[in-house]
Amino acid sequence: MITIEALKAFGADVEQGLTRCMNKEDFYLKLVEKAVKDPAFEALKNAVEAKDKEEAFEAAHRLKGALGNLALTPLCEPVNEMVELLRNKEEADYPAFLERIETGRKTLEAMI
Repeated sequence: MITIEALKAFGADVEQGLTRCMNKEDFYLKLVEKAVKDPAFEALKNAVEAKDKEEAFEAAHRLKGALGNLALTPLCEPVNEMVELLRNKEEADYPAFLERIETGRKTLEAMI
């Protein structure tokens, strides 16, 4: 089971995440577990592989909100960068962003 200490070691801003969850640790941890399984991760991967920037933006934007509210910083940072690039329809190495995101997601998943 995932713990507050493990999330801190991961680099999450646990205090901020807990504040957004009314300082209810069990609730926060349950939301983190749910976020790791968010179907938007798969949608983002599929959209990037299909080179569909509009769909990639939608999926990344959904993740930005969910991950940001939980203050999962190591996942938020690459997702936030990706959202801004996609918002501006810029060319970028999106697979590299996906790799960073997936590495962070798998790290969290292993904690569960």
